[in-house]
Amino acid sequence: MTQSLISQTKAGFVAILGAPNAGKSTLLNQILGEKLSIVTHKAQTTRMRVLGLYTEGDTQIGLIDTPGIFRPKVRMEKAMVKAAWDSMEGADAILLIVDASSRQPDPRVEDILQELGKRHCKHLLLAFNKTDQMKVEKLLPLVQSFKEKAPFEEIFMISALTGDGVDALKKHLESLMPEGPWPYPGDQLTDLPERLLAAEITREQILLQLHEELPYAAAVIPEAWEERKDGSAMVRQRILVQRPNHRAIVLGKNGTRIKEIGQAARLEMTEQFGRPIHLFLDVKADERWQERNEYYNLFGLDLL
Repeated sequence: MTQSLISQTKAGFVAILGAPNAGKSTLLNQILGEKLSIVTHKAQTTRMRVLGLYTEGDTQIGLIDTPGIFRPKVRMEKAMVKAAWDSMEGADAILLIVDASSRQPDPRVEDILQELGKRHCKHLLLAFNKTDQMKVEKLLPLVQSFKEKAPFEEIFMISALTGDGVDALKKHLESLMPEGPWPYPGDQLTDLPERLLAAEITREQILLQLHEELPYAAAVIPEAWEERKDGSAMVRQRILVQRPNHRAIVLGKNGTRIKEIGQAARLEMTEQFGRPIHLFLDVKADERWQERNEYYNLFGLDLL
């Protein structure tokens, strides 16, 4: 690519912030047109920074999906919230996602607004999500109240699930990106390696299938990724839980539950990676896994 063409391209990064379950991951997947971040109804599903690359025309945007921001209590929660705030560093725009369908004021959102007021934001934007579930007369006072709380440049009404209003948001984000060369190839979707994406796919199935049976503290660690001559990949993962009875829940009677988790995860991996996947899962109880530095390093979190 010649220098004249490079100077005509635009590229930048957008940090997507919000309270847990505001719809950040759903919005990222909607913008990309592909599933990248895992989505469940459980709070704090996203644990690490996920970079999604949206390239359209002459513009490339690095969309940073972040863990939900709340008042953390334990070490891993503190690391997740720190990762969310750290995503603002070097971002060309900050997009706050707020669940407009919430019936009561969310103290977590109030905390975020207070913190944003202390930080320098190049372009601060607000998107009210799930507005398809709200009546217009209820949205107007909500918009006015947020205008008074933070210097938002623009406010958008969207439904991350259906895509309503997302095109207008995308076009505005494109307009904010500075001129410069693309940091990634135009056909690249993320900077995360496949082994980490695969681990997140398995963790999503654990959350979806076990619902309230298994406590929040479970992790999936990639142990091996082997390319085979036939084009398939052999993937080995370890599921970490805190107690032996949690391990029994994941395994299920006669191993039925772990088999169902593995089958569903393997099918999604095969679709996402475009090749056959041979998935092998092991479940280990380790009550101190949240204290081990290797887990934090693997997923780009700081051990606090």
